[in-house]
Amino acid sequence: MKTSPPRILIAGGGIGGLTAALALLKRGFDVDVYEQASELKEVGAGLQLSANGNRVLYELGIGEALKLLSCEAAGKEIRLWNTGDTWKLFDLGAESVKRYGYPYFTVYRPDLLAVLAAAVRTLKEDAIHLNARCTGFEPDANGVTLHMDGGMVHGDALIGADGVHSKIRQGLFGADQPQFTGLMAWRGVIPIKKLPERMRRLVGTNWVGPGAHIVHYPLRGGHLMNFVGVKERSDWTVESWSVRGTIEECLADFSGWHDDIALMIKAIEIPYKWALMHRAPLDRWSVGRVSLLGDACHSTLPFLAQGAVMAIEDGFILARALEAAADVPEALTRYENARRDRTRRMVEGAAANTKRFHNPELASVEGARAYVDREWNEARVKERYEWLFTYDATSVAI
Repeated sequence: MKTSPPRILIAGGGIGGLTAALALLKRGFDVDVYEQASELKEVGAGLQLSANGNRVLYELGIGEALKLLSCEAAGKEIRLWNTGDTWKLFDLGAESVKRYGYPYFTVYRPDLLAVLAAAVRTLKEDAIHLNARCTGFEPDANGVTLHMDGGMVHGDALIGADGVHSKIRQGLFGADQPQFTGLMAWRGVIPIKKLPERMRRLVGTNWVGPGAHIVHYPLRGGHLMNFVGVKERSDWTVESWSVRGTIEECLADFSGWHDDIALMIKAIEIPYKWALMHRAPLDRWSVGRVSLLGDACHSTLPFLAQGAVMAIEDGFILARALEAAADVPEALTRYENARRDRTRRMVEGAAANTKRFHNPELASVEGARAYVDREWNEARVKERYEWLFTYDATSVAI
């Protein structure tokens, strides 16, 4: 007698949850995603997808669809906060494809969510359930019951892809204790036509300085520019992506910086601010038939541009493990073992970059030149990034 495929419940319809759902559906699993929002729409922001993440998206059949909505950055560069002095960090574009087999995309988050959701719904039209706020779960001998406002569902496994404030993580391991880093971030999206022609280049740029840094890169084929500015401040500790700030406050945080920075800040449509928190990576992600994914188990500071990519890798490896293992608990253990050390190293590497971007030596041109030559020479850059970009989630041992 033919048995029905295992039913996998996913709490959270973000990038990691939808990637996992798509990878699982393609392997014949029955998947349902429960998302608390009323629509799959994040507050606008950009993200970077390096070759290791795009390898997964192409394997899942959505790479070309995403490419049409993205930018292929030609490279990354370092610029000095006050003078604009520029150093090349590394080449991307054709070089990324040549070196790693896949492109490097800069992507508007809502576009990536839309592409993932469309692919999921093509395989199972009713897979994504909105207005479904998860409140807890209850394991039993045969599976897991997920509790939500107004109802409950039962499945063979539950994956908590519900972000930094994960209810599933709290149910497994109790409340976490994030530590404020002393950093707050500004973010916003800029219509690129508001910027002078010279500032519309298809490159990713890191402006570095004493006590602050700024990252910007193009989105949507060069029609938008993503802006993130990080400042050492102790007076803002709200960990939320949706709190609005003001242009005036953002300008004040980067007073004295290069004129190009002021031009960008004045062109931001809506500036948002959020406090950056550090959470130590979990030593354990899984208990029985319940596990975690993405920010729920390894939230990171955004200083290696790998947060979304790690969630994408997680989702794909999870599907491979569930397909390969004899039962769900074994699969979740194999998934966790395959991902724990890599994601821990990523979190630690992102934290280490904080000091590199904000070093006091960057206050002067002379100090900056010596510091960049030392910290961002080719050998040091490869040491920090090569192990990330060369990873192959489609073939790594599980």
